[in-house]
Amino acid sequence: MNLADHDRPLNARGKADAPRIGRLLRRLDLTPDLIITSSAERALATAESVALHSGHERALTVTRQLYHAEPPAYLAAVRQHARDEACVMVVGHNPGIAELVESLSGHYEPMPTAALAQFRLDIPGWHALTEEAPATLLDVWRPRELGDS
Repeated sequence: MNLADHDRPLNARGKADAPRIGRLLRRLDLTPDLIITSSAERALATAESVALHSGHERALTVTRQLYHAEPPAYLAAVRQHARDEACVMVVGHNPGIAELVESLSGHYEPMPTAALAQFRLDIPGWHALTEEAPATLLDVWRPRELGDS
């Protein structure tokens, strides 16, 4: 049976890596206040697993807007859904996620499945988030580089 790309499930590597990223977030006290995810099955499964293992207790914000999205769509989704949350996580797809990280940081970072980039943004509120917003890339975590967690 051929599934549409949007309906493809998370693969075995993703099923193993997403909980590791969630546990990392919990350990670093970086549990997201808001998680915005693509509606694609594999992104949604990733977001659900990260939420469970990070201690995130709110409902996920699910939007088709992030499926095959380019950086402006990711930023628009954050502006649309984030209010007073301090820590917002966006779960999406490549190449858009890698392009977003590059756009905000000014340099390319490989973003394999379940990778996580952390930014500090010098903005007055989420409404001011643009590709030109002052952003500092604080860290990038890739599951293969984490070791056991």
